[in-house]
Amino acid sequence: MRNEEVTAFIEKLGAPWQVELSNRLREMVHQTIPGVEERIQYKKPHFLKNGHYAAVISPSKNAIAFMIMNTTDVEVPKGFEGPPERRWLKIKEGVTPDYNQLSELLAQASQTL
Repeated sequence: MRNEEVTAFIEKLGAPWQVELSNRLREMVHQTIPGVEERIQYKKPHFLKNGHYAAVISPSKNAIAFMIMNTTDVEVPKGFEGPPERRWLKIKEGVTPDYNQLSELLAQASQTL
């Protein structure tokens, strides 16, 4: 279900590429986790499955980080950062992430939530 606060948050991001990227990531999360719940927490969009954090969109000045939670038992490819339990991919302007790969990782990580 879409949350108006998340919509407003994304629309207020500085650069048009950040808005477009965040909307695509959000759409991918909804396609990957049917019935995902979303809310603004810690000033960022968080996505929850069964009340547990599944993913976060975390904007900064020159990148959007897409964080996948519960990744301890998931084989995460090179390019991701973070501790074993949560990994993120920093996406900069002009870079198109592999949405299929992100969706597969998110599906694996969230299946036990």
